[in-house]
Amino acid sequence: MANSLRLKTAIATYGHTAALKDGTVKVPGVALDFVEVTPIIAAFRRMVRDLEFDVCEMAPTTYMIARARGAPYIALPVFVMRRFHHAGLLCHPHSGIRVPADLEGKKVGVRAYSVTTGVWTRGILVNEYGLDASKVTWVVDDEEHVAELRLPRNVVHTPPGQSLAAMMASGELAAAFAGNAGIGRQGAPQAGWAAAQPQNYYELFEDAPRLEADWFRRTGIYPMHGLIVVKEQALAANPALAASLYAAFLEAKNRYLDGLKSGAGSAPDDIKYRGLMPIVGDDPLPYGVKANAASIDALITYAVQEGLMSERLPLDRLFADVE
Repeated sequence: MANSLRLKTAIATYGHTAALKDGTVKVPGVALDFVEVTPIIAAFRRMVRDLEFDVCEMAPTTYMIARARGAPYIALPVFVMRRFHHAGLLCHPHSGIRVPADLEGKKVGVRAYSVTTGVWTRGILVNEYGLDASKVTWVVDDEEHVAELRLPRNVVHTPPGQSLAAMMASGELAAAFAGNAGIGRQGAPQAGWAAAQPQNYYELFEDAPRLEADWFRRTGIYPMHGLIVVKEQALAANPALAASLYAAFLEAKNRYLDGLKSGAGSAPDDIKYRGLMPIVGDDPLPYGVKANAASIDALITYAVQEGLMSERLPLDRLFADVE
């Protein structure tokens, strides 16, 4: 790689990317020109629609949908966010929902149908609890990042002037995703909810942490949110680039984990990942295709089941070879 290679890059600052962004960890022969995008989700749409960046963080389902449609970038198996998904689906107190099958015949709010939180949760409800997701009306109030995506017939948009938060408060929605639809936990409305009264919303699964731990132990599936994509043009011109980028992300993460294991860090993410270690092991942010085989396979399966991709893509079309 030429020493002059400069790559316009958009990734969020996490504990495990900080050393890369502040220059402590470098990519040999490469200058990463970081563009700060807040919130980082805005960069996903700019990359999908305008190909603005050479290296970019992206939601994994957005990436898979775009890649299936011929997007000229490919992912590195660098997964920058992790969390489980039995928690986070809030039910209205008058919905009568007690088990996942009770969602059938009802309306459920989610910011966008392809948002990764929704894909993971629907996949769990379908494959673990027998929900017929086609019998749920999924109500969305935002555009999909991939504009060409054609939504299933049971996905509808909020009526003009309505919001998911207001529809949930009125009981028109039986359930909605916490945070994803402007809805806070324990019935607490988030900022901007001046017109809505606090509601006694409740989690679909009261014992979500136990169920999540059990599910992981049985399946090895550890949901990822966020991966890194790189333009194929840059990779073709620089054959060592994918491996060099992957090695740098890995080094930055390992530095973070060393501190985490020693007790350093008190930010919410630090606390979250330290708390996940007893369940998932010493590395709560595993990178690589092999280490994430069960999770990748599950997300592909869910994306196909939910009509986001027409067929499964082979791994060599989804991930650059860096291992």
